[in-house]
Amino acid sequence: MRVCWFDDFRLGVAADNFIYDVSPVLDLLPPPVYPAAPGDALIAHLARIRPAIEKLLPSAPKLMRSAVKLRSPVGNPSKIIGTPVNYLKHVEEVAAQRHVFTEARKGSITDQGLFLKSASGLIGCDEPVRVRFPERRTDHEIELGVVIGRPCANVSESEALSYVAGYSIALDMVVRGSEDRSFRKSIDTYSVLGPWLVTAEEISDPDNLNLEISVNGVTKQRSNTRFMILSVARQIAWASAWYTLWPGDIIMTGTCEGVAQVLPGDTMHCTIDGIGSMDVAVAAAEPGAIHNQWERAGAPAH
Repeated sequence: MRVCWFDDFRLGVAADNFIYDVSPVLDLLPPPVYPAAPGDALIAHLARIRPAIEKLLPSAPKLMRSAVKLRSPVGNPSKIIGTPVNYLKHVEEVAAQRHVFTEARKGSITDQGLFLKSASGLIGCDEPVRVRFPERRTDHEIELGVVIGRPCANVSESEALSYVAGYSIALDMVVRGSEDRSFRKSIDTYSVLGPWLVTAEEISDPDNLNLEISVNGVTKQRSNTRFMILSVARQIAWASAWYTLWPGDIIMTGTCEGVAQVLPGDTMHCTIDGIGSMDVAVAAAEPGAIHNQWERAGAPAH
C-alpha cells in the first residue's frame, strides 16, 4: 500500500496514477491528548486502521495524481536520523574533491556517528526546496528513507526490519560550509520525503534497490542500495542503541557518488525501485516566509 498526505492534509492511497481519498478513517485514530507521546499518530496506528482503509478503497473518491499536492507522507516525526558516508564511492568522491567537501570529516561511519536533522525542515515532493544561502553551494543527496513503525530501543539487527512501517524516497539536501553537519542539513525544506510511504511488506529487500536522481534531465546520481556499507537493519539497530526510535522517525540511509549543486529553477527527478518517482523543484528562498508544511497549511482537515 502507498499511503500519502495530500492537499489540505487529506489522507490518501496512491494507485494507478490516482490518489484515493480515505480521510474518513482518521476518525478511528485515538483523540489527541496533551502532552502527546512522541512520534507520528498515523504511523503508530497504521496497522490498526489499515483494514478500514482497505474496506473504504473501492468507494473512495479518486483524483488524478497530477491534480493534487503531495505532502510529506510522515507528518510528525520526532527526529530525522542521517547516516553519513554510507557508500564507498561517495567516500572516495569526498576524498577526491576536498575543495568542494571542505567540511568532510575523517574516519568511518562508526567513527563519525549518526547525525540528526531538524524535523521542521521536512516537506513533501510537491513543495520546492528553497535555497536559503544563494552565495553558497546547495547539493542534492538522494537516499532511501526508512520510516519506523513502532517504538524500539536496543533492537537486534536480526529483528530490526520488523520495526519498519515503510519506505520513501528521501532528499537529504545540504548547504556546504564549515559548520556542523546537522546545522547545515536542517534548513527549512532541506529534508524531502515522498512521494508516499510504501508499506514494508511491498519491499522484500531494502538492500537491493536501484536509486537515481537527474537534474534538468541530466543523470547525476545512480546506484543501488546493495552498495551501502551499513545495511538498513544495521542502521536501525545502531540508531536504536543510542536513541529510542518512535513511530514516524525517519532514517535517511546515506547517499551515493554524484552529489552535485542545484540552483533555483532546477528540477530534480528522483526514482527508487519499488517506491516510484517524484519531481522536486528548486526555488529561491522567500525572506521572512515560514517554510514548514504544517505551519503554512494549518491543522490537518480530517
